[in-house]
Amino acid sequence: MLETRRVWTLVLTSVAFFMVALDSLVVVTALPAIHRDLGGSLSTLEWTVNAFTLVYAAGIITAAALGDRLGRRLVFVAGLAVFTMASAGCALAPSTAWLIAARSLQGLGAAMVMPLSLTILTAAFPAARRGAVVGLWGGIGGLAIASGPLIGGALTQGLDWHWIFWVNVPIGLAAILLSLRRLAETRG
Repeated sequence: MLETRRVWTLVLTSVAFFMVALDSLVVVTALPAIHRDLGGSLSTLEWTVNAFTLVYAAGIITAAALGDRLGRRLVFVAGLAVFTMASAGCALAPSTAWLIAARSLQGLGAAMVMPLSLTILTAAFPAARRGAVVGLWGGIGGLAIASGPLIGGALTQGLDWHWIFWVNVPIGLAAILLSLRRLAETRG
């Protein structure tokens, strides 16, 4: 039973990490399509990337501290919920202002998910195995970063730019439900 919980912890934290890391880059390749659809100046479109990054960077330490105090799983799941809802908001954006606001919320969700995914993962494994699982987790994040432009381009060209955000919704909802059932609650 304990080993099954550890596998679920590795899978769920890695999926969340992949989703958040991927979303930091898929938007870049979709910017021309977003511009054709929503308009806006180049500097306005740059804020669809910058809003995510700024809120993420500003919130990561606070989110980690909240996880230590309130419960890591609780804040992690809340972050997944914010990220997932914001992804739907991005996909439904009728204007660049709406998209920038939704991307800011995505950044907040990412700030809640990213540090806690690693903390939850390391708490689930004994010290002797942490190096291997953190290496695997980091490799999955590296894969997300490397494949972000490719996946963003494929979704934008094959379907529509909205799908770079829609793809997060079913994955995020499944991750929320499974995290509530399969992750142990820990505090710092």
